[in-house]
Amino acid sequence: MSDRNDPLTAYVEQMARVLDLSLSPEQQAGVVDNLEKIEAIAKFVNDFPLPETVQAAPTFQP
Repeated sequence: MSDRNDPLTAYVEQMARVLDLSLSPEQQAGVVDNLEKIEAIAKFVNDFPLPETVQAAPTFQP
């Protein structure tokens, strides 16, 4: 579980207020844990080096 002063915890608390969601402490901890996992996966994807020759394509063709 995250530190209460963690930015992700603050984000979850703020978004729950914005969306008028009532989260129990256990639910909030679960949301923060999932966001931490998503953050780690996103960092892995964003840090993956791509060669300069790669071009974005509007459709996927295997």
